[in-house]
Amino acid sequence: MALTKLPKNAFGTGSVDASKIEDGTVQNVELTDATLTSEKFATGTIANASLSNSTITINGTSISLGGSSSVGVDVNWQSVQTTGFTAVAANGYFVDTTSGAITVTLPASASLGDQIAIKDYAGTFASNNLTIGRNGHNIQGVANDSLISTNRASLLLVYVDSTKGWIYAEESNVADLQGPTFISATGGTITTSGDYKIHTFTGDGCFVVASIGNCAAPAPQRDKVDYLVVAGGGGGGDNAGGGGGAGGYRTSFPGGSSLPVSIQTYPVTVGSGGIGGETTQNLQTSGSSSIFSTITSSGGGRGGGGGSPVYVAASPGGSGGGGSTTGQPNGAGGTGNSPSVSPPQGNNGGNGNPGGSGGGGGGGGAFAAGSNASGFTGGTGGAGSPNSISGSAVFYAGGGGGSQGNNGSPGVISPGGVGGGGASGLGSSAPTNSGVSGTANTGGGGGGGGLYWSTCFPGGGLGGKGIVIIRYKFQ
Repeated sequence: MALTKLPKNAFGTGSVDASKIEDGTVQNVELTDATLTSEKFATGTIANASLSNSTITINGTSISLGGSSSVGVDVNWQSVQTTGFTAVAANGYFVDTTSGAITVTLPASASLGDQIAIKDYAGTFASNNLTIGRNGHNIQGVANDSLISTNRASLLLVYVDSTKGWIYAEESNVADLQGPTFISATGGTITTSGDYKIHTFTGDGCFVVASIGNCAAPAPQRDKVDYLVVAGGGGGGDNAGGGGGAGGYRTSFPGGSSLPVSIQTYPVTVGSGGIGGETTQNLQTSGSSSIFSTITSSGGGRGGGGGSPVYVAASPGGSGGGGSTTGQPNGAGGTGNSPSVSPPQGNNGGNGNPGGSGGGGGGGGAFAAGSNASGFTGGTGGAGSPNSISGSAVFYAGGGGGSQGNNGSPGVISPGGVGGGGASGLGSSAPTNSGVSGTANTGGGGGGGGLYWSTCFPGGGLGGKGIVIIRYKFQ
């Protein structure tokens, strides 16, 4: 039976409670409007606490009736930032790097779900990078800062936990953010040794840097390379000639100061070896310089020697040429490390034996000076230096051996220095006593030519061509 309308005072205060109403008694169909409007209640509302279901759940979060929540990205965009700053959770930032690179530092503390949005305001992140400083947190699970280097980049960082830290929940126009990147380059002959790329230049070419590492890479390996630059060795002198000096030897490996590089092309010059003194009286020459970026190694000095009417003194160079006494009053060797650099690029050549037809001095090497001649016996070439920048130990820049003087037959050969130095010729009566050429791509000096009393003078050895090797971490 339908209920009649009850007056306001039909029930005493508190006279009707839940126990007085049978379950299912009052249904929507029993109500004319199928609802109870606020006008039916004295206070106009039913308190949330009086309802069995007083909350709703959105994305796993309980929200009380009458409360509010935002769905989706919840950030408050800030004015344009032109200098470094510390970000605040729930904020978005337009970052303008037009005037220079900027670092955005993440908050020192963070909670699950914290969000920070970043947008490249002027499209300049490629030229002036944005660094996201981790401030003690991981980024993408790695304890490294992030470098953003693509124009018009947009990203949203969300904090997860102490293991992954901040992750990139949304990315647009953003390069790989998963970890560190390193130098990438072309040029020369490329080999690999462990985590390192090695570019070997045995002739002129270009080292082309396509990209450098980001801030996630270890600091010394983001934009620096190690190098070995060896110049061409000097030519050996003729007619009891001094040995040619080794080409200048300069390196940062191991333990030296690595060389910073940027995205550009670096011409590489590999110095040629000097010409040896020849039987037709052509004059011996010093080696040529090798160059990479700001590093120049000087060519090895020529060995002294010659015959009437032309006599040639030993010359300075990366390492000095050995002296000769044929036509030279004091037989002085050439000075090494010329021009002077630190650490030194080479050593002095040895002196020839004073007086008449004594032996020639050995050419200087990267590790040691050339030996002085002793009587008719020529000096040995100075030792070169070992270097494993290529992945295995190789000796470079040995000096050429100085030739024996007029001591009849059989003659004595003076060895060149380890590292490509050429041995001397024989100081005998046979016209087959030319000096041995320095080994190609070691910068070794040429050996001095032996003495021969004839119009046909024995030739000095050619200097060995230089080499340039560049090494960097690529993974």
